[in-house]
Amino acid sequence: MTPRPNWWLAPAKLNLFLHVTGRRSDGYHELETLFQIIDICDEIEVISVENGLIVREEGALGVAADEDLVVRAAHLLRSEYGHPRLGARLRVRKRIPMGAGLGGGSSDAATTLVALNAVWSLGRSLDELARLGGRLGADVPVFVMGRNAVARGIGDELEPVDLPKRWFAVIFPGISVPTRDVFQAPELTRNSPSITIPGSPLPGASGALLIGRNDLQPVVIARYPAVRQALGWLGERGVARMTGSGACIFAAFEGCEQARAALIGLPSDWQGCVAEGFSRSPLLSQLNGAVDCA
Repeated sequence: MTPRPNWWLAPAKLNLFLHVTGRRSDGYHELETLFQIIDICDEIEVISVENGLIVREEGALGVAADEDLVVRAAHLLRSEYGHPRLGARLRVRKRIPMGAGLGGGSSDAATTLVALNAVWSLGRSLDELARLGGRLGADVPVFVMGRNAVARGIGDELEPVDLPKRWFAVIFPGISVPTRDVFQAPELTRNSPSITIPGSPLPGASGALLIGRNDLQPVVIARYPAVRQALGWLGERGVARMTGSGACIFAAFEGCEQARAALIGLPSDWQGCVAEGFSRSPLLSQLNGAVDCA
């Protein structure tokens, strides 16, 4: 995928594991997770104007402009670092399913921050943008920084990691899972012990062995039969796991053909794709004038 002029890429992510290690007094959950950036990308057109208006001309179906994280990110960046006359025309082309646990909304917000910082010539560092993005959502900072990372705290304490080259079979069972409902579930495990991250988070020759687990998965599969069915189906072909708060299921493989073979016979009412794992976000390459989202 080669973006057109003014269009910026917003990649998806997988949570290779996700542990809930505690709950703070303010209601936020303490997490431990491993983010893997993959090559499923939304596209966002960002055009700078000087009329002081921030307008979303195209966006996700069913999401009002004033609730869209893209619009909120633009307003937040301008209020913190910009000038009132700065404006933007924004268009979002969605390819990442919503409510799928792939981080599409957070990635869109991160790309908006990075792109507007460039086109508005604000000169802010990625660290500054990541801290700002944390006010929009816990997953936004990792997309701003653009590297695979272990995240702790509420998702804002990032430790970049190098992951082995992997391909993923990803299944979307056609439903949206509300993140808030999952985290508020009384049966959710909230006291998982912290683990030591080994040198290779995907050990073994096949690359199909995943450390840890997803603590949100039992809650979701108990409430959403479609997710449970997708997990069982892909689990017959590899070590399958849910990403984020669902609804997508994935399995890791060493090669593209192995991942492709795992999707043969996919039920017609589900969507499936093969995704390549990135070592760095294509958004960072765009900043340097190169695009490597294929």
